[in-house]
Amino acid sequence: MEKKTLNILTTTFKKAEASLARSWNPGSVFAAIIFLLASLVLNYFAGSYATKNASNPVNDLILDNLPIVDVSIAFVYGFSAFCIFALALAARNLQKLPFAFKTIALFVIIRSIFISLTHVAPIPDAEINYTYFLFNKIVFNGDLFFSAHVGLPFLAALLYWNNKKLRIFFLASSFFFGFIVLLGHLHYSIDVFAAFFITYGIFRLAQYFFKKDYKSFVGSAKI
Repeated sequence: MEKKTLNILTTTFKKAEASLARSWNPGSVFAAIIFLLASLVLNYFAGSYATKNASNPVNDLILDNLPIVDVSIAFVYGFSAFCIFALALAARNLQKLPFAFKTIALFVIIRSIFISLTHVAPIPDAEINYTYFLFNKIVFNGDLFFSAHVGLPFLAALLYWNNKKLRIFFLASSFFFGFIVLLGHLHYSIDVFAAFFITYGIFRLAQYFFKKDYKSFVGSAKI
């Protein structure tokens, strides 16, 4: 009887261990977090470089016909709240976290390369009022192409495309921030419209480069 009980407990433990192993990989989670942090460091230096070397502003068909509106609250704090929500959503499921974080990191890295190559100056008279000192250190004026305010919400929509409510929310957020940055003259129109196409390409690259993580991402029924 004791031997039978011991066998049952051993079998149960092995099944639980196998289930946990399938649920998430600590090494992959750690690597994803490091990858994301490294991408943010690269973004800081790329943004600083692009802002320092900004040349001259250019004309824009849409912006030339839009009055400048102060959208500081939505641009800074609204987007900050969105980022916190998106990261928390990815982090709550360790099986989904590696692919989500690695995809975001790939987005940040590719965007850092783009803004390092393009040195168009920001639109004249467009201003953002930062309440806290920290934002002055991490938000730049010369990192224009392409818009992260549009691209990141759209990337989140692609990640959670199978969840209708999240897909609608993230798509709406992408369009909303696209409207905000144009209304505030904080991005040229090409920064906004190109973001959708480039972001989709980044998502497809992530599916190719992180196949195992993507399989775990789509294999988890939990959000």
